[in-house]
Amino acid sequence: MRKIILGLAVSLDGFIEGPNGEYDWCFIDQDYGLTEFSTHIDALVMGRKTYDMMKGYEGANPWSHAKTYVFSRTLKPESGFELLNGDLVETINQLKQQPGKNIWLFDGADLTMQFINHNLIDEYWLSIHPILLGAGKPLFHGITDRKKLKLVESKVYETGLVSVKYQPEVGV
Repeated sequence: MRKIILGLAVSLDGFIEGPNGEYDWCFIDQDYGLTEFSTHIDALVMGRKTYDMMKGYEGANPWSHAKTYVFSRTLKPESGFELLNGDLVETINQLKQQPGKNIWLFDGADLTMQFINHNLIDEYWLSIHPILLGAGKPLFHGITDRKKLKLVESKVYETGLVSVKYQPEVGV
């Protein structure tokens, strides 16, 4: 069965974007494991705001090999993605049953919070950047109950970025 992997950059103080929605603090000086990660996924799941943001980037899409699914109640179907607007749990469980590689949850805090609260995330891959933003959009908010995780991998880069992978503990 396919896994849902949350993969995001986060500041040391827990923000995924600055107070004005900026991402200029994210390190782009090297790969940080993205090339290897991309070989294990063939789909991305995101919300409308993230999809709109991604459409605004110019240049080659490094994720063109992956099918894009967008959760939205306001978008109209168009080429380039599959629109999802049904029950979150049912829809994601159906996607996980389909043949293929893992699915990257590449979204902001709101959709991520829903995935966490419904226990839909199989792996948390966080790239913790050595910066304190002080304000912005926090990654974890609105979580309804405690989630115990186990560390399955960590890597420290010479830039100070720390990559960590956690999986939910089963039966906790």
